[in-house]
Amino acid sequence: MTVAAEQAVKVMVVDDHPMWRDAVARDLAEAGFDVVATAGDGPQAVRRARAAAPDVLVLDLNLPGLPGVAVCKELVGENPALRVLVLSASGEHADVLEAVKSGATGYLVKSASTEELIAAVRSTAAGDPVFTPGLAGLVLGEYRRLAAEPAPAAPASGPSAPEAPRLTDRETQVLRLVAKGLSYKQIAERLVISHRTVQNHVQNTLGKLQLHNRVELVRYAIERGLDDA
Repeated sequence: MTVAAEQAVKVMVVDDHPMWRDAVARDLAEAGFDVVATAGDGPQAVRRARAAAPDVLVLDLNLPGLPGVAVCKELVGENPALRVLVLSASGEHADVLEAVKSGATGYLVKSASTEELIAAVRSTAAGDPVFTPGLAGLVLGEYRRLAAEPAPAAPASGPSAPEAPRLTDRETQVLRLVAKGLSYKQIAERLVISHRTVQNHVQNTLGKLQLHNRVELVRYAIERGLDDA
């Protein structure tokens, strides 16, 4: 990504520790990102994110007023295009899975270097999932576990049931590769299309299926066996 492209990426940093928050914001600004807002608690994060409309939210989980997972769920529910990178002191599996299920795109522990953080924000902005080493397999395993469970409030079959949305062949191809755990960049290379085209296909598919984020999309695909195709 060029510096000019990075400058167009709007980032917001949420953390209850002022020195840490300011340091992360400064590092990202120096790397060429447009830091449009910061916040120190959950309710403030929700208000300021709505006003500033960041592309990427760098979010701590342990926030006063409203937990980070609740902030993530609320904001991603309102705007599925928002990318959330959790930056937490905790590497506990339960925290990681809860963050992902709330709509986070990626999860990085605070022991990561500045270079790792900058690279993670770049990837998150592009829609690619980023996880601290060792956590990606855990998340994919959770996708599969969720897919094995019955989906809540499934519509009854019958004459009044809505017709299943029709995906194009290309959308189905992209969905199949998302379910296999490939990043958007890897999918673009595999299908010889642009990264932006992959993003567009994913957004169109989310809209057609009335899903909100990558977690729900992967679950949908695995339930239908697309990851094995």
